[in-house]
Amino acid sequence: MKLKHLSLSVMIMGTAFGLASTQAAASGYQFGSQSVSGQGTAHANGAEAADPSTIFTNPAGLSRLDGTQLVIGTTLVVPHSEYTDSGSTNSNYFAKYGLPARQTGGGNGDGFAPSVVAAPTFYLSHKINDKFTAGIGLFVPYGAKLDYGSTWAGRYSLKSIDLQSFNINPSISLKLDERQSIGFGVSAQYMKASLEKMTDATSGLNALLFSSIYKATGSAAQAAQAVAAAGINGDGVAKVEGDDWGFGWNIGYMFQLNDNTRFGLAYRSSVKQSLSGNSTWTFNGVTGNVPASIYALAGVSPSSGPGAIAKLQRPDASASVDVTTPETASANFFHQLNPTVALMGDVTWVRNSRLQQLDIKQFSSPAQGDLVLHQNWKDTWRVSFGGNYQLNDSWMLRSGVAWEQSPVQSDDQRHPAIPDSDRIWLSFGANYKINKQSSIDLAYSFIDFKNANVNYTDSCNPSGTMANGALCTGNGETTKGTYKTYLQLIGLQYNYRF
Repeated sequence: MKLKHLSLSVMIMGTAFGLASTQAAASGYQFGSQSVSGQGTAHANGAEAADPSTIFTNPAGLSRLDGTQLVIGTTLVVPHSEYTDSGSTNSNYFAKYGLPARQTGGGNGDGFAPSVVAAPTFYLSHKINDKFTAGIGLFVPYGAKLDYGSTWAGRYSLKSIDLQSFNINPSISLKLDERQSIGFGVSAQYMKASLEKMTDATSGLNALLFSSIYKATGSAAQAAQAVAAAGINGDGVAKVEGDDWGFGWNIGYMFQLNDNTRFGLAYRSSVKQSLSGNSTWTFNGVTGNVPASIYALAGVSPSSGPGAIAKLQRPDASASVDVTTPETASANFFHQLNPTVALMGDVTWVRNSRLQQLDIKQFSSPAQGDLVLHQNWKDTWRVSFGGNYQLNDSWMLRSGVAWEQSPVQSDDQRHPAIPDSDRIWLSFGANYKINKQSSIDLAYSFIDFKNANVNYTDSCNPSGTMANGALCTGNGETTKGTYKTYLQLIGLQYNYRF
C-alpha cells in the first residue's frame, strides 16, 4: 500500500537505528521531536544552533559549530488516549427500501495507543574551514501507530495503522561574512505503512442476497425476509501495506544582528513518494445460511461457506497510494539577554493542505474501486517560545511553551487514523556538562490535546459502489465519538566534541 500526503500511512538506520513509530506528537502525522535539546524549549530553538541538530531546524546554523561534533538521542513517547463511542452506525444501504442502518456494536477500542515507543536521532557536524561546515542527520519525520482491535465500534473505518519513516539529511553551510550564513541539505526519506480495517461482510453479503431476491421477486418485504432467514454474520479483514523512498531538500539563512541576537529563516521541501505493496482480504469468520441459488450465482460450492462469496468480491491485489509530505517554513530568533538568561522563539507554517484524501488504488480481477480516506486538511501554524537559564558551570536549564494547530477542519473530516486536534506543549529540559568534550541533554514535554469529536462517514456502501455508481471499496459506516488525548515525551541526548 501507499499513502498519500501525509499529514497515511514509516523508520531505520540499518538495524542499529531501528524502525520506530507512535501516535503523532506534532500536527498531522509529523513526529514531535527531532532533537532533545530542542524539545526542552518546545522547539523554539531554531536560531540557537547549539549543536548539530540544527541540521533539521536550520542548516545555516552549522556555521556556528567548531571542530567535529556528535549528537545521539532518543525520545520516548508515552501516549494516553481514550475514545468514547456515541452511536457509530453501519451502512444505510437498505434505507431506500425503508430498512434502518444497523448499529456497528462493539466497544471503545480500549488500549488502542501503544504504551511507549522510542524514536532515535543522530547528527554529526564537521568544520571544514573558516567558510564551510558539513554535517549529516538521521531522524524520524513522521509516525503513527494505533490498534483499536477487531471489535471496537469504529472497526469498519479502521482497525489499525502503523506508519514509520526515517530521513537521511546530509547538509552543508557557508559563512558569507561575520553576520550572515546560509545552509543547504538534501533528504532521502524512507516510508513504510500498513493499514487494517474490518470489512462488513454481513452487510455486503446481505446486500447481495437482498438485491438478488428483490430482482427475482420485485418484493422488498420478501427480500428482507430472505436476508433475515439467512442469518449472515461476521466481519472480514482488509490489510494494505507498502513502502517507498522519496527525496527532498531544505535550506536556511541566519543573520547575526550583534553578539547577542540572531534571526533565522528555514524551509523544508515536500517529498513525493509512491508506496507500493499489496492488499489482502480475509473472511474466515463469516457464517450464515446462504441459499444455494446465491452460491450458484457466485460460482462457488456451498461447502466453501459464505466467506468464499465475499472473497470473490474482494480478491487479494497489488496496491499503491501516492504520498506527498507537507513542506514547512520557519522564522525564529535567539537573544542572549544577559550571561545567565537567553530567550528564543519560533513560528512554523506547515502546508498540510496537501493532504485532501488518500486514494489507495487496488489492481485485481475482478476490478475493485479505490479505498478512500477523505481528510481535507488545512495549512497549520505552530508558535513556540522558550528560554535557557545558566545555573552554573555544569548545568543549563531549559523551558518552553508552544501552541500548535491541528490540520483537521471539522468533525466529519477527522478520521480515526489520526484523531488530531489543537494542542499545547509545556516543556522542560537541562544540559549537564560532563567535561569539556561531552554533555548530556534531558527533556520532558507534556502535550495536551483539545477534546476531539469525530463524525466520519465513508461514502462507499457495502455493495462496492458510490452514489454515482462508481466502483469503490468501503463499508459506508459512520464513526461517531469523542477522543481525549495527552502525550508525554521523555528525551535523552549525548553530545560529544572531538
